Amino acid sequence: MLEKVRYEGAYPTRERADEAVRLVLSGLGRQLTGDERVDLAACLPLEAARVLTAQIPGTQPLTGWAFVKDLAARSGASLATSRWDTGSVFAAVAAHAGPGLITRILHQLPTGYALLFGRAELTPARVNGPRPPSAREGWTTVHGPRTPWGGSAAASA
Repeated sequence: MLEKVRYEGAYPTRERADEAVRLVLSGLGRQLTGDERVDLAACLPLEAARVLTAQIPGTQPLTGWAFVKDLAARSGASLATSRWDTGSVFAAVAAHAGPGLITRILHQLPTGYALLFGRAELTPARVNGPRPPSAREGWTTVHGPRTPWGGSAAASA
């Protein structure tokens, strides 16, 4: 797993990849509960499973973005570095766990984790509520073709 993370994250050393694995799996261990936590630990190499399960799950689940911000605060790294670490480690986790377990994990976690696992974040369609206006309903576009002086032809008319 460590070599996969090192490759995915383009880390210069095994030590740097190991830091990322420990940080991200500790964070994930604070988010996962129940069968998904147990099943994921069973899929991971022993040391990675220990890191995951050594954490006590938090009482307040974090969104994907809050998860990355939490990792950045704990490690002192930038948000960009923490996001990179998360994506690199989650790619290796997904390879070990398989798509079925990752889908179950994503159903348990709040929004924002699918993108961290390299998946599309799909939201259910709105059943009721206002629809956005369309041109067929008499709405017109505010911005027309650009004029040579930078304005809009519609605005100058």
